Amino acid sequence: MSLDTIAAIATPPGRGGVGIVRVSGALVPIIAQAITQRQLTPRTAHVATFCDDTGAFIDAGIALFFPAPRSFTGENVLELQGHGGTVVLDLILQRCIELGARLAQPGEFTQRAYLNGKLDLAQAEAVADLIESSTALAARLAGQSLQGVFSRRIDELIAAVTQLRILIEATLDFPEEEIDVVTTTSIQQQLQQLVFATQRIIQDAQHGQVIRDGLTVVIAGVPNVGKSTLLNALSGVDAAIVTAVPGTTRDVLKLDIQVDGLPIRIIDTAGLRETDDVIEREGVRRAQEQFTHADLILWVIDASQPIQPLPPAHLALNCPMTRVLNKIDLLGLPPSLITTPTGDELSLAAATGAGIDLLRTHLKNCAGINTGTEGAFIARRRHLDALQRGLMSLETAMTVLQQQAGIELIAEELLQAQQHFGEITGQVSSDELLGRIFSNFCIGK
Repeated sequence: MSLDTIAAIATPPGRGGVGIVRVSGALVPIIAQAITQRQLTPRTAHVATFCDDTGAFIDAGIALFFPAPRSFTGENVLELQGHGGTVVLDLILQRCIELGARLAQPGEFTQRAYLNGKLDLAQAEAVADLIESSTALAARLAGQSLQGVFSRRIDELIAAVTQLRILIEATLDFPEEEIDVVTTTSIQQQLQQLVFATQRIIQDAQHGQVIRDGLTVVIAGVPNVGKSTLLNALSGVDAAIVTAVPGTTRDVLKLDIQVDGLPIRIIDTAGLRETDDVIEREGVRRAQEQFTHADLILWVIDASQPIQPLPPAHLALNCPMTRVLNKIDLLGLPPSLITTPTGDELSLAAATGAGIDLLRTHLKNCAGINTGTEGAFIARRRHLDALQRGLMSLETAMTVLQQQAGIELIAEELLQAQQHFGEITGQVSSDELLGRIFSNFCIGK
């Protein structure tokens, strides 16, 4: 348990009907007694008066005392629920500080919950993700991570890696003892199972990260194929200027929308072509910059034209791409979505709206959210990095086995994988990592 006691206003800045000051640490019983001038029964809501050092009235509200270890942080915790005025809450907070508490750092309450074993690191991060959720779906998945859905899958993976490592190391340490010696075939089978399990978690984590951070979709193509019309149709507003003049869009236009709870940032770009116009050339340069940040590129083609320009080869290599055949209303064709050997191809008419619902469904499928949310979880880039490093160690172990380079090297790669996976839940952590994670929390959480 930490030696110092921390305090902070736990509600957002500004005025409101209710404001909360939260205190955690060893001095909580003394602070509670001094401010409320009464003895608080644990886990019971008390109507109380909050007083200053002279006993004068500051505010009246609800006082709650949670003794250690049965509290959010695992320490003694006090919550003072008063009126939501800025001055009133500051007076209560200052009184707590006068009584020996210090102002909490961002995320310090949740950090103490982690350090005291109340949450693992992935669950602690889910607290911030739940607070910051911009959609109902993101909030639901963050809640599932907070309840341990993600952590349990990581724990199961670590347990399987550890078990195989123990068997291999036992074979190395006690070669002449009567133990269950693992065979090369057995090791190969177990490694393959671990690789498959890790790949499945990575796939789910990628979907979780998209739901947390949103899907970045770049609309691209040559001039006058209907890119801006498609942006307007998807967003439901006339955000982009639409004319029959090629090269109307000369800058990057970004819009944030939601499709059934999936946050999507749509980016309309200038038409890609060679030009002597200085402004349009700068627009093309900025368009090309956006491709490096895209999760999906919609390459728009005018289906009514006999010649359909192909996208630059480097685009398909760097990012998933869907070809959008626009203006099918001019040909009298119905909307459709097909998968070809070169990728997905969607036919629509942005000007009439035909096929826009099909495109929205396609975007959800690309984000992986049409498979249901049972067992799904929110994820961060940090989690994906750790999973990818762990997968790399497992694949290296497979290579070592195939090359018959030495079973002790396989044990070392398994240890590395175990440590990489342990970074996710905090079984392996550093002060630098913890500081980086919790510094992004709001004060009071």
